[in-house]
Amino acid sequence: MKHTWTAVATTGALALALTACGGSDGGSTSGKPVEGGTFTLALPADPGNLDPHATTLSVAGQVDAFMYDSLVAIDTSGKEVPRLARSWKSTSTTASYTLREGVTCSDGTPLTATVVADNINYVANPKNGSSVTGLYVPAGAKAEADDAARTVTVTSPSPDAFLGRNIGGLAIVCGKGLKDRSVLKQGGSGTGMFTLTQAVADDHYTFTRRKDYAWGPGDWKTGAKGLPDTVVLKVVRNEATAANLLLAKLVNAAVITGQDKARVEARHGFKRSMQTPVGQLWFNEKNGEPTADPEVRRALTEALDLKQLRTVVTNDGGTPAAGLVAEGQTPCSQDTLKGNLPEYDAAAAAAALEARGWKAGSGGVRQKGGKKLALTFYYPTSRGAPMQNAAELLRSFWKEAGVKVTLRGAADSQFDQVISGEGSWDALFLPLTVTLPTQIVPFVSGPTPPHGNNFGYIDNAEYTAHVKAASALPGAKGCDEWAAAEKALFERADVVPFADLVTPTFGNGATFDLVDGAIAPTSIRMVG
Repeated sequence: MKHTWTAVATTGALALALTACGGSDGGSTSGKPVEGGTFTLALPADPGNLDPHATTLSVAGQVDAFMYDSLVAIDTSGKEVPRLARSWKSTSTTASYTLREGVTCSDGTPLTATVVADNINYVANPKNGSSVTGLYVPAGAKAEADDAARTVTVTSPSPDAFLGRNIGGLAIVCGKGLKDRSVLKQGGSGTGMFTLTQAVADDHYTFTRRKDYAWGPGDWKTGAKGLPDTVVLKVVRNEATAANLLLAKLVNAAVITGQDKARVEARHGFKRSMQTPVGQLWFNEKNGEPTADPEVRRALTEALDLKQLRTVVTNDGGTPAAGLVAEGQTPCSQDTLKGNLPEYDAAAAAAALEARGWKAGSGGVRQKGGKKLALTFYYPTSRGAPMQNAAELLRSFWKEAGVKVTLRGAADSQFDQVISGEGSWDALFLPLTVTLPTQIVPFVSGPTPPHGNNFGYIDNAEYTAHVKAASALPGAKGCDEWAAAEKALFERADVVPFADLVTPTFGNGATFDLVDGAIAPTSIRMVG
């Protein structure tokens, strides 16, 4: 399956997610730059496997950001800027990149065009089981290298409206890691600004800054004041504990979104925020599952007061979702949700289930052919009490509709197993954060686990047709088709987005920017 699963929450604030651009709140921390300091970040969960081609957990993406670079970077405004590539150009089926001079790997070896092409070809080959196949690199794409000219040319077998940006966002692994991927699970082999010097699972990850690093994104320059010599990523699963550590100045940064946000905000003037999905409901549509029936999914959605769920899951601080890509993160601006999901109507939901053969049975639980309508529902524990409370509220709504629900909380890393087919599930909360409509495609169509990322076993012909039409149009010219594709998913209740949240990352003793849903290592400045 795709990355351990590419989900992403953003800097760890959500359970699982892809990447997203960060915003700026204009906050500042007064003080002079501090040289040789240690920057400590609270992680809400352990990242698990650190191989950047085998995970899409947002928390793993944050860890990997310190070790790996991509060909193209995205700045805080969402603009593409040079990184490992000094220039690039693309169409919907081809992309070419010219590498910067002087880039070296953490082991001192030079980065070559061949190494970059090998990364792309590895991910493009479905037999390798990369979790980012289809997310960054289309399956079946071919990359060719010219080491003398330092160029890499990629050809895709199918159109991708954002091909240059997607491939440009792939984390590049150096030769040592390509030859032996086992070293990547709890180590690193990249061109990033830091090297991993200690990894203690479920506790901390320590990095040391490379003093020879000189190829940061955009116009980044060496010699900046306040760069940390050491970075410690400390696993802090409880958000209240993370807030206490932040207030006690025992960590320099933490994502705080729940009930502790107000007290942290009152004492910390520096923060960086981004809008991300936090409430997304998914169903298991595998043959034989009761939720494989679109009318059952719509009935279950109709049985939910999504406004109440949004209030609970965001701790009364969220906004309605407008689609699968968070507002401000996408080149397309249409509201694809409005009018395409059933409104809350408990009586209509009960009648719809009755019409599909799920009759009221003993104990109030609906039955069909002697089988009870009993669902196993998973939710990510990394979001703390708000997510658990939302799951319990969902259970109460579905119980009223005659559905027996078993709740199961799981850590981010455990969701890999759940959605890869190793666990039994019928529905779940799983917020996916993406910046482009193309990035959601492998999660809602195509190969299923263990051969792909379509963990919900979604087979929506109308969605696929609109994606095909949209992919042939460059960039934002395909927005109408992308919007039609999303609407097709919502009309069949394949996925139900119901809440977005402005997610703040607070800081003290340091400043930083959020890029691609994570703290950008090159932006960190220690102050005192």
